[in-house]
Amino acid sequence: MNPVFIAYALLALAIISEVTGSTFLVKSEGFTKLGPSLLVFIFYVVSFYLLSQVIKTIPLGIAYAIWGGVGIILTALIGFFIFRQSLDGPAVIGIAMIVGGVIVMNVFSKSVGH
Repeated sequence: MNPVFIAYALLALAIISEVTGSTFLVKSEGFTKLGPSLLVFIFYVVSFYLLSQVIKTIPLGIAYAIWGGVGIILTALIGFFIFRQSLDGPAVIGIAMIVGGVIVMNVFSKSVGH
């Protein structure tokens, strides 16, 4: 199988793990609840491990930008839909700019291996 495809699949799993960990961060209530606190730790460790595997194929700056950008977007959406946290106009514009940045990087950058 293509190593770049595998790297992007691992990156997707790293993002999902990070977003899941961040979701449990809310549920941990400042690390006062043991179960959710342990899940935060586990999901973050998994996420960073997967990210460490991704950067063997995808340059660190590109991988981290995608990981961070997509993670921000998904976390904001979870905050909005699950935790009923509101997003004002500037927040939506900022998230749209992040989406645009990730798209520009993946479509136009020669640094991203496809």
